[in-house]
Amino acid sequence: MSSYAKLPDAGGHFGPYGGKFVPETLMSPLEELDRAYRQARRDESFEEELQDVLRRFVGRPTPLYQARRLSQQVGARVYFKREDLCHTGAHKINNAVGQALLAQRMGKSRIIAETGAGQHGVATAAACAWLGLECEVYMGTEDMRRQALNVYRMELFGATVTPVDAGSRTLKDAINEAMRDWVSNVEDTHYLLGSVLGAHPYPVMVRDFQSVIGREARRQVLETEGRLPDALSACVGGGSNSIGLFHAFLDDQEVVMVGVEAGGRGGDLGDHAARFQGGSLGVLHGTRSYLLHDELGQVALTHSVSAGLDYPSVGPEHAYLHDQKRILYTSADDEEALEAFHAVCRLEGILPALESSHAVADLMRQESVALSAARRRSGRPEPIVIVNMSGRGDKDVETVRSFSE
Repeated sequence: MSSYAKLPDAGGHFGPYGGKFVPETLMSPLEELDRAYRQARRDESFEEELQDVLRRFVGRPTPLYQARRLSQQVGARVYFKREDLCHTGAHKINNAVGQALLAQRMGKSRIIAETGAGQHGVATAAACAWLGLECEVYMGTEDMRRQALNVYRMELFGATVTPVDAGSRTLKDAINEAMRDWVSNVEDTHYLLGSVLGAHPYPVMVRDFQSVIGREARRQVLETEGRLPDALSACVGGGSNSIGLFHAFLDDQEVVMVGVEAGGRGGDLGDHAARFQGGSLGVLHGTRSYLLHDELGQVALTHSVSAGLDYPSVGPEHAYLHDQKRILYTSADDEEALEAFHAVCRLEGILPALESSHAVADLMRQESVALSAARRRSGRPEPIVIVNMSGRGDKDVETVRSFSE
């Protein structure tokens, strides 16, 4: 068994990261959720139902698509894992249907969620509509402004979208409000957290539901190329799409893995969300990880052109894998992400999410972290790289247009 397969421990720790740092009132609901999740994963009927839903409702497996013109431009064989073709337009639906099924199994009638870019909210609202569950989604007012289309999509699915006008009015503040709701309504309510964040068991549970991405990609690249890729690349906000792609390859030491954070407007605190390039140990939303905060320990404001990447902390498993140097982390700034967005549109006829554009931005650099590391390790001048196309960019068109004008 690899060192990675043993984690997290029973308390949800990835080395010094993770755990449960929550009010006493949430300890019992988290333990109930942990028991229910572990029982469900041992139940073949739950797994069969989940796989059926992923196939018939979500639309899995998603294709592994060779981006031929982008490949020519960057000097590599680039594949996109097309999570943008999932139902509702992003990988978020993989986790949403898994947790919604679990909540139904636990007898919960109400689902609450938080969302930043809106894709997790849309996925949760769709899953709740499908199962007939009441749904309320908390969303910062700044994110509601940037993602108005997704707000309307959630409402079409019957969800109540509750605005959060506090702090930076983004994902961090939406999570705060969702946790307050959960504390007051734990009897009938499940908190459907959208990333590999929060108190145990959320980081491992969300990772497991998203790891279908990497399992499929591994099988598909072996069928297509007859060998493993030289590198994997994905954007990292909270970290669910990236850990979903990476997890099936962690024991393949020949495969380079690169996570790309939001470099925003620049390197000053408050202008970016690059937790591994300015963050340090801290606790936020129930878990210990890398955190952007000031000298007084106050959580810092963040910025990114992408509403899905501006979270001030990062999933605890990412923090552990960073320290182990198993995953390399870099960042792309707003301008680089926008340039990559336009390049994917023009070269491939695909409208990528701004989140995913950050991963493409690294490939387009003269000194790409992913390509440079892959060439050094493999010795191949044109390495095979899989980029997780985590979502589609319809939601980002107005943002992109406003930056272009």
